[in-house]
Amino acid sequence: MKTEMSKDGKTIVVTIPMVVKRRGGRKLIIAPEGMDMPPPRDETLAKLVAKAHKWLKMLESGKAPSLRALAEQEKVGESYMSKVLRLTLLAPDIVTAIIDGRQPDVMSWRELTKPFPSVWSEQRERWGFPEPG
Repeated sequence: MKTEMSKDGKTIVVTIPMVVKRRGGRKLIIAPEGMDMPPPRDETLAKLVAKAHKWLKMLESGKAPSLRALAEQEKVGESYMSKVLRLTLLAPDIVTAIIDGRQPDVMSWRELTKPFPSVWSEQRERWGFPEPG
């Protein structure tokens, strides 16, 4: 961070170096290291993880008799619903990282629509998460 007085002597100019990144279809300002700011959370991805678990509970409890019925009820396509439901296969620590905004930049909704391993250790290896201790 750099602070200086303007040429007219009436204004203070504060310069903060930052990086602009795209995440979840939005542009985010990423503060430089050392600044005490929480990591930006990918709201789209966090909401999709929550929706996936909600839909799974509806299927498991019988509130929806089938994927097709649930998709009709939620007014979404079955293909989309299947992709979202796959998020319930993510390791619990990876889900926590998504909710906390600590997932790696490569872990986006687009990335998670591609096939990924259901084995948690393989997921951690793929996206660079440490094994829980």
